[in-house]
Amino acid sequence: MHVTVAGKQVETGEALKVHVRDGLDVITRKYFDHALEANVTFHRSRAHFACDINLKAGRGLTMRAEGEGPDAHRAFEEAAEHLAKRLRRYRRRMNEHSRSFAPERDPEAPAGRERVLETSEEEGEEPIAANGADHGAIIAEHPTDIGLMTVGEAVMRMDLAHVPVLMFRNASTRAINVVYRRGDGHVGWIDPGEA
Repeated sequence: MHVTVAGKQVETGEALKVHVRDGLDVITRKYFDHALEANVTFHRSRAHFACDINLKAGRGLTMRAEGEGPDAHRAFEEAAEHLAKRLRRYRRRMNEHSRSFAPERDPEAPAGRERVLETSEEEGEEPIAANGADHGAIIAEHPTDIGLMTVGEAVMRMDLAHVPVLMFRNASTRAINVVYRRGDGHVGWIDPGEA
C-alpha cells in the first residue's frame, strides 16, 4: 500500500511517518487485505492537531476518517481508530449482505463509472466559471466503477466514504440511481424509473 504523509503548516518528521505507515498497515491487514493507497494530512487548528485519512480501500471504495489530539501522534491514533471502526463495520455488513443476497447477485452485470464527490483544495487550481458567471470551482474527480448494489448497500458505502452523494446501479432495476444526505439528516434516494 502506498502511504503519503503531508502536513499543512505542520512539520512531519520521519518518526511520525513511520508511525503512520505502521499503524495503517496493521489496520488494513486486519480488516481489508488489498488497500491501494492512503493519504494522511496533518494540520493545526488553534489548540490542537487534526489528522485526515483518505484511504482507497479497493475498486470503488474510498473511506475517510478524521481525528484531533493535543499532538500529531494522538490525532493520528484517533483518526486510525475511526478508520478501523469503519472498516470493521464495512466488512461485517458486506459479509451479512453476501450471505443474504448471494443467489440474487448477477456477476455479469454491466458496470459504469462512479465518482466519489469530495472537494479538494489543490494549489494552483483556478475556479471555472460557467457562461462568464462567478460560480464555485468545478473540480474533476477521479473516475471509479459504478457498482451494482442495493439501495441499502449504496447508503452504507456513502456513509463509509463520508461523502454527501453516491451514484450506483440499482441491483433490482439495473438503472442508475443516486442516494444523498439531505439537509435534515435523512437520506434521499433518486430513482429515475421508466420514462
